[in-house]
Amino acid sequence: MATMSKQASQRRVKLACRGLWKVFGPNAAHMLALHNHQPSQEELAGAGLVAAVRQADLTVHEGEIFIIMGLSGSGKSTLLRCLSRLVEPTAGQVEFDGRNLLAASEAEMIELRRHKMGMVFQNFALLPHLTVLENVAFPLAIQGVAKPERHKRAQEMVDLVGLNGREGFYPRELSGGQQQRVGIARSLAVGPELWFLDEPFSALDPLIRREMQDELIRLQTALRKTIVFITHDFDEAIRLADRVAIMKDGIIIQTGTPEELVTRPATDYVADFTRDVQRAKVVSAGGLMRPATAGISHAGTLARGDKVASFAAAVIGAGAPFAVLDAAGTILGEVTPEAVLDILAGADQRRTAA
Repeated sequence: MATMSKQASQRRVKLACRGLWKVFGPNAAHMLALHNHQPSQEELAGAGLVAAVRQADLTVHEGEIFIIMGLSGSGKSTLLRCLSRLVEPTAGQVEFDGRNLLAASEAEMIELRRHKMGMVFQNFALLPHLTVLENVAFPLAIQGVAKPERHKRAQEMVDLVGLNGREGFYPRELSGGQQQRVGIARSLAVGPELWFLDEPFSALDPLIRREMQDELIRLQTALRKTIVFITHDFDEAIRLADRVAIMKDGIIIQTGTPEELVTRPATDYVADFTRDVQRAKVVSAGGLMRPATAGISHAGTLARGDKVASFAAAVIGAGAPFAVLDAAGTILGEVTPEAVLDILAGADQRRTAA
């Protein structure tokens, strides 16, 4: 089941895959073809094959933070590597700006990765014998950019991620969070159009992890990159994602906004996956509102996208409905104190489960 916000659907498609498979084992492509690209788990196992990604369909729009998440072994990192062709898909289609990546030569893919794709992984992979500035400039050196220009661009990226003054430091002299900032600056130095991040903050302690999430939000506000981000942490997804795809056993189970996944799970698995999420952080005024009551004076106003956590105290304290407005100031509906209390108490979740 896939859902899409109106805002996302109006953006240009940057990256897409259709019917994507990654199967490990002998003669995998032949076996898929024999079964019309729809083999069962039993048929795969009988052939000694393991499907890490199974018939995946997704669309990522320009300027979107698209998060792929699932438990360990769900196939999310393999899917990301298939999208960048760091791992070769067994079957299906991958398109970048409408171009079929599976038809591209290895040399063409290298050029795409060097000039249009940025990548950040959990392992910072900094070169220990190079300084911060040299590490950030390294991909530009690979491109053949002249030293003055690459150092200039590297310095701009160092400044952008808040490491001004540490240009001459070596990786061993930096904290984990600072090392990750170097990795981010290095991946941004080439000016990528598409940015792949594979659990980039999972090795960091909680405080630094939150700081790096804040840093990513700040960078995205400034740069508006198209980002495919892998995580297993739904709280992280809530903070960062425009949309989320949840995977299980190599299959994309559901795609939607965090609010859609929490309030309208397509399967029991998605419901279980999101069960412990603090719904007040996810549910919006637009999702909670009812039709406005005629002839009453509202105690205040809310924007459609405001989250319950940000206005719960005000609505409950007022003891009266707040109007929900669109960007033009038109009343779309109202949020009542009772509806807010239901969210805080989890009553709506219990009704859905029943």
